[in-house]
Amino acid sequence: MKSTKSFLILVFMLTILSQSLLAQDFFKVNKIKLPADISYYDNQFSSLYIAQDKLFLMSECRIEDKRPAYIAYTNLKKANKAIKDSNYMPEFHSILLKNLDVISDILKARNQVYEGLEAMAIDVNTYFFSIETNTPSDSCYIVKGDLVDSAIQLNTEHFLAIAKPKDENGKAVYNTGFESMEINDGKLYAFFEYNYFKDGNYVIQADLSLGNGGLQRIAIEKIPFRITDVSWDKKEDCYWAINYFYQGGGDDAVYRVPKEDPNYHLMYTDKELRSYCRIVKIKKENNQFTYQTLADLPQSYWAYNWEGLARYKNGFFIINDKYTPKRPYASELLYIVR
Repeated sequence: MKSTKSFLILVFMLTILSQSLLAQDFFKVNKIKLPADISYYDNQFSSLYIAQDKLFLMSECRIEDKRPAYIAYTNLKKANKAIKDSNYMPEFHSILLKNLDVISDILKARNQVYEGLEAMAIDVNTYFFSIETNTPSDSCYIVKGDLVDSAIQLNTEHFLAIAKPKDENGKAVYNTGFESMEINDGKLYAFFEYNYFKDGNYVIQADLSLGNGGLQRIAIEKIPFRITDVSWDKKEDCYWAINYFYQGGGDDAVYRVPKEDPNYHLMYTDKELRSYCRIVKIKKENNQFTYQTLADLPQSYWAYNWEGLARYKNGFFIINDKYTPKRPYASELLYIVR
């Protein structure tokens, strides 16, 4: 009996130790110095993307803010210099988005409420964006536009509506819509923010034409917390993703996992909820997506609302929308590497 008790104590101690090790800082962090107009909190950047030797930052483009809708970019060589030299500030440029107000009006006529852009993907000179609608709206949307005369002209005649998944009671889940998109092998993949239904979690695959005939649902393993951005890695044949938990209550409580979930302990410290963030690998095998943890972000960065990710060399660019542990709020761009 005594040996059994000692064994159980040992198992408990090893479990606590393993959980502690999981929470260690596995990434080296390089902070990129940003111009004031880029770090300004109300840009609310929600996606990063690398294309054409540039790093693109996508603003949420909230129409109610009455600010120009745009994406920003910097040359990758300049971004790389900023990684090596923390005092160097890379120059950024902006590209305006046209017709977003028109699309918002079209959605309003469909009883859908535009809230902002959430994800971006780029194919040469064609830019794809996912539109977040409020929770009661039954669909989220993917729009695209072409770069014409230094501005992106969004197509107002043809964009893709995707019905949001609902829980087993037929109820809409808070912030279920597309939070992440990528292009791979000539197809567009859109990932929902919430992927914790009891069954039936899936990723949308679409043709770049955004035609309804090319739509497919591909099953994805049940994933806790949020998926807030993904980035395709051709070398490793996988997607990397931000897996983020926000400690807030109210509607956000739907992202908490039950005690029997092995990730439950990640939400708590000293019996109190905490925000948490890690990078996970998402891989497609046998026509299904599965995931595994790569590493936690350093704990001092868990309370940032990380929404943008781009794979670069052996690390990642990562950006928060605006929320930080303390005011004043600001967007911070990091390069993290193991």
